[in-house]
Parts: sequence; C-alpha cells; structure tokens
Amino acid sequence: MTTTATQTQLLTYEEYLDTPEIEGRFDIVDGEMIMAAAPTNEHQETIGEFYFILRPFIVERNLGTLLFAPLDIVIRRNPLRTRQPDLLFISKDRYDRYQYPLEIAPELTIEILSPSNTRHRVQDVLADYAAIGVKECWLVSLAARTIEVLTLVNGEWQRLALLGVGDRMRSEVLVGLDVEVGQFFI
Repeated sequence: MTTTATQTQLLTYEEYLDTPEIEGRFDIVDGEMIMAAAPTNEHQETIGEFYFILRPFIVERNLGTLLFAPLDIVIRRNPLRTRQPDLLFISKDRYDRYQYPLEIAPELTIEILSPSNTRHRVQDVLADYAAIGVKECWLVSLAARTIEVLTLVNGEWQRLALLGVGDRMRSEVLVGLDVEVGQFFI
C-alpha cells in the first residue's frame, strides 16, 4: 500500500492580492491561511464597546482612524504573513484610506482574547506586531475583565499596565484618553 502525503498549497503575496474578498476571519502564516473560529456574542459586543468609546475620542481630536476586523495587516510578503487584530488605530499622518492591504504598522492594536487563544498563538501575534513596529497593544481578557497594556521598547514588549474594572485606562498612543475600564465591558 502506497501512502501519499497531501501538501498544503502555500499562498504567495501575488496570489493573495488576486484572492476575492473573504468575509471570514483568518491570518496567513507563512503562506497558509488559518481560519479563526467565529467570535462569540460577548467578543463582538466588547469590540463594539471599544469602538464606540474610542472612535469619538479619536475623531474629536482628529487623531486618525480606528478600524476593526476583518482587515489584513501585511507582516511580510515572503513567506506571506498577515494578521487581523480586532481593532487597530492608525494616525492621520500615516493612514491612506484607499490603501489595501495595510502594509504599514498601526500605532495601536487591540486583541480581544478568546478561549481558543493559546499562549503560543498570542506570543506569535505579538512577535509579528513587534516585527513591524506596532507601538502599543492591548490584550483584553473577557473572563478576567482586564486590559493588559503592552508597549514596544527597543523591539521588545513591556507591560505598561494590567488594568481591571475600576482602574483608569490610559494610553501612550492615544494621549489624553482617560476611561474607566469597566465601561469597555458589557
């Protein structure tokens, strides 16, 4: 009996650009499309809370734009690697609203952690964000109702704060932001 291995066809950057729009959430890791599980209602509602709190702050100060997934950020072209943070902020000086896919680093990414997020996956995502120079990342735990604020210093992530309900949310990227953390959680 002969066994043949099935080889995964890896996606190149050029093929990726020719791919029709896909509405599902996925990352591309070294050319392989990795589909994400559908987010829970709580995950989606929390993304909405962050958006509805942060967007007016950003718009009133003419800081830039706040976008939500699915939206690809190209980490590198070869081998192809993309990520889709739940929310991302790009300052007005760096954002071209017609540029797709995004090949510039957002200043801020927000990841709502799901039960399916392993420590290894989160570390891989953070390594990718560090590689392109994302300045700040918020890791949001629905179970603990916390926000871990990470800042990139000399290519390494450092914890700026671990905030829970009752604490005040501040950001080095969104200067002047002052929101009670509990407002982000439904």
